Amino acid sequence: EPSRRRARARRDWLARLVPLAALVVTALLFLLRWTLRPRYVNGDELFARWARGERVILAFWHDRLLLMPFADRRRQRVCILVSRHRDGELITRAVRPLGIATARGSSTRGWAGGLKDLLRAYRGGANLAFAPDGPRGPRHVAKSGVVQVARATGAVIVPVGAAARWGRRLGSWDRLLVPLPGSRVVYVGAPSIAVPEDADAATVEALRATLERELARVTAAAEAAIAEPRDA
Repeated sequence: EPSRRRARARRDWLARLVPLAALVVTALLFLLRWTLRPRYVNGDELFARWARGERVILAFWHDRLLLMPFADRRRQRVCILVSRHRDGELITRAVRPLGIATARGSSTRGWAGGLKDLLRAYRGGANLAFAPDGPRGPRHVAKSGVVQVARATGAVIVPVGAAARWGRRLGSWDRLLVPLPGSRVVYVGAPSIAVPEDADAATVEALRATLERELARVTAAAEAAIAEPRDA
């Protein structure tokens, strides 16, 4: 019983920290928005789709999460899937002032609720955004949830790799990359992935594997591009 009380007290203490931590993250995100210097590689297809009024599903690795609010130079409406855990609550509070909506769920817990919110956001005119290796890993291993959502919505998936010239890695499961203010950032787009409405389990798995390969490729390309001398 004492151990349960201590655990409950610790959970309550951490819950009370979430609003304060979210304010700190929001301040960091605004600072990054004002100071990061982005460069876009192979983004023509994505920008052309947006110019035509299309909505897409953006996919990126979880460790690039803090880079993604700045991948959209046109300030499109976006809804991102986040977990039902405290970190999901923190992200929800932190990105709301930037105009980014969230759907609470995950591929391992509460997925149905998250899917319903995502579909509602998509029907309301928002693009969708996923970290397919989230919310708890394994790192850089894509789950099939994003492919299933693409099948349900008819939206194409656009894998995006990102890298920052100056940044720090956290000790989290994904080794989250925190870009430093003023850093150059490179975003590399991949050709879109279309998911047929009648895709069966084998097709979903094949497209999941394709997404994983493409994310690995464009992330490596972004890392290589940011290391070029002109990005020093």
